[in-house]
Amino acid sequence: MKSYHNHKRRKSVSVLRASKVAAATSLIVAFTARAAFAQALPAAQDNDPVVGSGLPSEAATILTLQKAVALALDGNLDLAVARREIEATQGQVIQGQARPNPELAYSLEDQRAATRTQSVQINLPVEMGGKRAARITAAERGRDIAVEELNLRRVEIRAAVVAAFFETLAAQERAALAQASVDLAKRATDAVAKRVAAGKVSPVEETKARVAEAGVRVELAQAQSEQRNARARLASLLGANPPRFTLVSGDVEELPAVPSFDNVQQRLSASPTLRRMQLEVERRRSLVDVERSKRIPDVTFSLGVKRPNELQRDQLLFGVSVPLPLFDRNQGNLLEALKREDKARDELQALNMRVSTDVLQARERLESIRGEVDVVQRDVLPGAKSAYDAATVGFENGKFNFLEVLDAQRTYFAAKSQYLKALVEAHRTAADIDRVLGEPGANATQPANKE
Repeated sequence: MKSYHNHKRRKSVSVLRASKVAAATSLIVAFTARAAFAQALPAAQDNDPVVGSGLPSEAATILTLQKAVALALDGNLDLAVARREIEATQGQVIQGQARPNPELAYSLEDQRAATRTQSVQINLPVEMGGKRAARITAAERGRDIAVEELNLRRVEIRAAVVAAFFETLAAQERAALAQASVDLAKRATDAVAKRVAAGKVSPVEETKARVAEAGVRVELAQAQSEQRNARARLASLLGANPPRFTLVSGDVEELPAVPSFDNVQQRLSASPTLRRMQLEVERRRSLVDVERSKRIPDVTFSLGVKRPNELQRDQLLFGVSVPLPLFDRNQGNLLEALKREDKARDELQALNMRVSTDVLQARERLESIRGEVDVVQRDVLPGAKSAYDAATVGFENGKFNFLEVLDAQRTYFAAKSQYLKALVEAHRTAADIDRVLGEPGANATQPANKE
């Protein structure tokens, strides 16, 4: 019996040990799986505009210009607002098509049953002077304005996306250039440190190199900050749920073409900005017709039955009523509508002149920027790049000090930044032209010569 209890106790101890080992093994497996899962997750980028925004995350993607424009036109909230306005103006058209309601009237004469008279009649108003047609036309012009407003918003959003995309692309290029500068500065600092350790140069040279490297790192931080801000501005244009993207893919050196004067004049006639104002003039003209039609009084026809109890028979009632326009001939509302039509015409002329001037100035600015890009690309960049390469090679061979390399590097960095700034300004100016003229011209880009 005692041996049985000892055997049972040993068995319980073995089971307890096995369960502890299993628990420990499970804990180790869970920890390992968690660590592996954490490593498998994509690391959050500090410059990701969606990280920390509360929006549903997606796999990081490379954003192209075509995709950015498509996302903006599909999900931008301003376009959703414009579509709601179209739906609202459709209600005005429906209401304008409605006819006046008939009226049911009942009257009772005398309280005594023997001499009481009761009558029932229907009054049907009939609009005269083309009121209904004028009202429908004015409502349809309002709907057309809402549709053109949607088209205008599409063009504006597309132009904004194009400008923001190339701004982001240039900021990405500047950040990459600044990172390359930091890498070079780090290698140069290490080289100077080795020379100091070997006793070939003074320790002051190492101090200068480290100070210069710190300055280059500050420039990198500024470039990365500009890149994050540019990405955030681009993401804000892509709709309510912009995708995560770490890179934008495109060629910032693909310059937009300068439209000809004939092309500008042709596209001005189809400009959504001018087209919307033209529709506003037409709507004001329709409202004048509405107010003018109100000067003609409507006619109300009445048809009913009258039954006097004294006669004990029904009598047919028929009547026509017309208001007399002796005092109110709607002259005030008509005058207001006429003056607002004149105001709309004046606004159209002023807008036409202003748009034409803005487009021609933008065209001139684009042509000037293309000339600036050609000069920087042909004369400035090659010389700065050659001096930078020569200084780098000379430093590696011990012929130049680090400050000379840094000076050549900063010269090249400034020239490259000026070049990228001019490219971005060219794309922004072309986007402004397309925003005003409405539709981008065919073959609107021409590749710039690579350095």
